[in-house]
Amino acid sequence: MKYLSRLYAEHGALFWQIVRYGVTGLFVTACQAAIYWSLAALAGFHPQAANFIGYLAAVAIGYVSHSLFTFRGQGGTGNHATRGAKFVIVSLISYALNALWVFLCVTHMGWPEWSPIPAMIFVTPAVMFGLNRQWVFK
Repeated sequence: MKYLSRLYAEHGALFWQIVRYGVTGLFVTACQAAIYWSLAALAGFHPQAANFIGYLAAVAIGYVSHSLFTFRGQGGTGNHATRGAKFVIVSLISYALNALWVFLCVTHMGWPEWSPIPAMIFVTPAVMFGLNRQWVFK
């Protein structure tokens, strides 16, 4: 019975962490996507340049919001410099994935500037949750 109680508590904690990640991640991703689209479609920036600028903003917003909200209380009071460096490494993977979606959709397929946004919103964040939870904020 004690095992079941502990398992339920762990699953409950994970569930709420996923919910917090979803809320935070959607906000961060929406900021990145809005910056990308505004610069690429409205301001005429090259799609990859617009994606990079959106990425830089998302890294700053993401680290603060995930530290304070999504993964709060996880990982103790570890070295913020180490955690920040790990977060930047993981965010570079995020950037590479989003650059891949932009390349595949806009450059390779010739689709409109908005076409990589669904992958940016759904696929990239799912991969990032696992990496952040298991490595950055562990």
